Amino acid sequence: MCSKLIIIPTPIGNLEDITLRAIRMLKKADLILAEDTRTSGTLLKKHAIDTPMESYHTFNEHKRITSILKKIQDGTQIALISDAGTPGISDPGFLLVRKCLDAGIEIECLPGATALIPALVNSGFPTDRFCFEGFLPLKKGRNARIRSLADETRTVILYESPHRLLKTIEQLIPVLGKDRQAVVCRELTKIYEENIRGSLDHLCNWFKENPPKGEIVIVLKGRGKDEKKEQ
Repeated sequence: MCSKLIIIPTPIGNLEDITLRAIRMLKKADLILAEDTRTSGTLLKKHAIDTPMESYHTFNEHKRITSILKKIQDGTQIALISDAGTPGISDPGFLLVRKCLDAGIEIECLPGATALIPALVNSGFPTDRFCFEGFLPLKKGRNARIRSLADETRTVILYESPHRLLKTIEQLIPVLGKDRQAVVCRELTKIYEENIRGSLDHLCNWFKENPPKGEIVIVLKGRGKDEKKEQ
């Protein structure tokens, strides 16, 4: 009987943000696929998990797919984790899940940490309908993606790196308007967690004076019914 692939979310910052079930499954697995074995090693050590690890990341996933599928089909119980959060959400995982399903391998995905939900709830913007855009394209298609957000009435969630944050805000202003309300969440769950709120214009000025560090989530309020589209 074939084993299954288990998708296990890991903490986005605070190492205590992991479920008892996740710890149990990581200990039970025969092998853990980790985005960065050094980063994941810290988490495993804290929770006394000694399961062997192998690297599985954006730069080697295509090469590793065939061998991973064979291991699972041969009875190896494999758990997939990323550096932080849920694999497949702006992290490697989607390709492996699809290939496993194509091969008739069962998938089990545990619930757990992901940065977008705490940021959304903490924003104070409507949570009944929202749209997760992840990271904007770095070059090709970036402007088109930003323009597509102009008429979005749902709350929008973006991931961004600290060194691109200011540029992204500056690119959003001409499309969404300088008065569009937003929240920049930084270092969620960590000691220096910070949530900066206000208009895009305010956030632009703030981060010009206070260069950000750490992991970033941007939450944008959706376009209001009476709000005029920027030209």
